[in-house]
Amino acid sequence: MASTQNAEEESGFPSKRLAIRHKVHYVGCRSHNFLPCVYKGCSERIGLQPVFKPCRHVGGVYSKLCMFRWKWNFFFKSEQIIKNKYHFLLLLLLIIIIHEAFTMESLLHLCRGKACALLPRSLSKACRRSHNCHPQASQCSTRVSSKPVTLTPLVSRLFQPSNLREGQDMGDMTCRSQRLMMQAGLIYSSNPGCFYYLPAALRSMEKLVRLIDEEMQAIGGQKVDMPALCGAELWKQSGRWELMGKEMFRLRDRHNAEYCLGPTHEEAVTDLLASQSTLSYKQLPLLLYQVTRKFRDEQKPKFGLLRGREFYMKDMYSFDISEEAALHTYRSVCHAYSRLFDRLGLRWVQVQAATGNIGGTLSHEFHLPADIGEDRLLMCGNCGFSANVETVEVDQTDCPHCHMIDLTESKGIELGHTFYLGTKYSKVFNATFVNAQNKPTVTEMGCFGLGVNRILAASIEVLSSEESIRWPGLLAPYQVCILPPKKGSKASEAINLAEDLAQSLGNSLPNLKGEVVLDDRTQLTIGKRLKDANMLGYPYVVVVGHKAMEEQPVFEVVCQHNGETMFLSKDALLHFLTGVETI
Repeated sequence: MASTQNAEEESGFPSKRLAIRHKVHYVGCRSHNFLPCVYKGCSERIGLQPVFKPCRHVGGVYSKLCMFRWKWNFFFKSEQIIKNKYHFLLLLLLIIIIHEAFTMESLLHLCRGKACALLPRSLSKACRRSHNCHPQASQCSTRVSSKPVTLTPLVSRLFQPSNLREGQDMGDMTCRSQRLMMQAGLIYSSNPGCFYYLPAALRSMEKLVRLIDEEMQAIGGQKVDMPALCGAELWKQSGRWELMGKEMFRLRDRHNAEYCLGPTHEEAVTDLLASQSTLSYKQLPLLLYQVTRKFRDEQKPKFGLLRGREFYMKDMYSFDISEEAALHTYRSVCHAYSRLFDRLGLRWVQVQAATGNIGGTLSHEFHLPADIGEDRLLMCGNCGFSANVETVEVDQTDCPHCHMIDLTESKGIELGHTFYLGTKYSKVFNATFVNAQNKPTVTEMGCFGLGVNRILAASIEVLSSEESIRWPGLLAPYQVCILPPKKGSKASEAINLAEDLAQSLGNSLPNLKGEVVLDDRTQLTIGKRLKDANMLGYPYVVVVGHKAMEEQPVFEVVCQHNGETMFLSKDALLHFLTGVETI
């Protein structure tokens, strides 16, 4: 008899006889675990039917709890069960201890969905009253919040592959920005002159586009989106189909109609405006702009994003009632460009430029001085004159403005270009408006371009060191990176504190919502992760170390842009990060 009892106890499937001997009912499952039923004292076998249901085992935690059922007549015959209905709460507490992966909310939901359904109507009503398991409460508890929950990004989950390793052949990557962006997993080469923009780089690009939107819309710009596939007829009508030469991607459709992948959209936007025959002078100036991909068949793409075959560009087109008004618009756009580059913290220069195949009578370029720049710039230290060498006579050595022999030459990366077009395109496409005398008049035009991905790459080129990326403050993919201590170290208890800090920064500081990333690779030392954070260029790195475990927690804050290190309390840290500007 004893051997039978021991076998039953070891099997995990207790018989009715063993359950009644101990005056405790058991629920068995196929994983050799069982839960004791707290309804003690039921020594009679009235209607007891234990049900052994198979359980899925996921990560050592049961995905479903083993529930047991009784015949309905058991409840009608046993008044003691009704008296001990509050023992159900004890069962919940026991389940919480054994299955710690379940939250209280999920347990209560399971209670409502499983236990209340199994109880007879009379008992289930009492159970619902005692446990607040009424349908309305159930609906409220499962209702999805209308506000999205922002989760803290984890470095271990970011798709940011390192494409180059130390000591690997750099090939023809002769510029710093391309090498650093490849090493950091920001871009990946698809084919010559074309790149994948990976998540971190795309976040920076989107921030730059938002910044551009702010400045363009501040001067009255309206955003549109024009087709990348442009018909050849428009380009032939303007005379640029042949003028563009081999740099333009051309193709034919199945009907043998000719098209091109637009490198720019002067023809398309002017044709759009010409279709509006009722345009009034009261609607001008009209500034339409877009941020789209452009295509150019570069003979030799190089320098990563600085010179490619596929690139992002902001191109704006203005329409005015007169030359005077058009020049006023021209100056306002130039001022907007100046504000944009100032907000990025870049040392830029505006130079006189040639109009090239775009045309017009006035043009300026905005450059970022850099050794790898492909444009040669002349600047006068006396009067401030600056120009692209293309606009200056070959043998000229003195400044054309002050005539002082004080010209210096440097190289620059072109970031933007502005053109006053006059009526070059509007006459061809008959883009007119109705003036104050109710007569049709040809519009005066301007066009203004910004190389979006070129601004991003050029900023990294001039601001970064050979080992580490430095972003313009507004364009960093994430503003703050939090480093928890290494797992197993003396300060490992502060890991949870680091996770709470990351969450609280995003929730308590509106400017940092979505701007905090947690480096959860706690198998690595803080030194290794700090090196990675320095290379990726997070503006602020918060190290949660042993000082964070003191009675008054202190956090180490590393400012990447100036290399300064500070030790701040949580309140001081929040106050400090409140001043971080984001876009």
